[in-house]
Amino acid sequence: MAKPEQNLYFLALIPDEPVRSEVMAFKEEVKEKFNSKGALRSPPHITLHMPFKWRADREDQLIEKLSLFQFDQYPFQVTLNGFDFFEPRVVFVDVDKSAILTKLQKELSDFVRRELKLFNADYKDRGFHPHMTIGFRDLKKAVFPEVKSHYHNQSYQRQFEVSGYCLLKHNGERWEEFRWF
Repeated sequence: MAKPEQNLYFLALIPDEPVRSEVMAFKEEVKEKFNSKGALRSPPHITLHMPFKWRADREDQLIEKLSLFQFDQYPFQVTLNGFDFFEPRVVFVDVDKSAILTKLQKELSDFVRRELKLFNADYKDRGFHPHMTIGFRDLKKAVFPEVKSHYHNQSYQRQFEVSGYCLLKHNGERWEEFRWF
């Protein structure tokens, strides 16, 4: 018997305009200047739960469960503050870590673990480090020092309001906003 088809999903905060377009412009800049286009395969976002597989024939159950998650502190502000890096090839818009953002991520991860039996909330158990990636995976290690020097002292400060989160779905080529909660 064939294995049931599975789709890839993840949970994230997605900024509204003008932040969304500004961060997309940084992704485009990384592509043009440093030949890295991987970050263009998703909208600007802060990951709340890493990508996970879910059976396509049970997608309605996934949406139904996620719609039950309640967070009592909406709306709140997220502050973007400059750029930072994960060696050896990730550049991102840095996000000021706040108690409320950390609380949302923890409560949502706990909910997903309990209700959906998903246990991969964060990357290699490194904990929650909110950021908006603008260049990664296909960024060449040899170019990384140049990328760092370009973004190191560049200023970028913005705020956006969060009143919910998004379920993103992979369409085989890129991540698309699928459902808002």
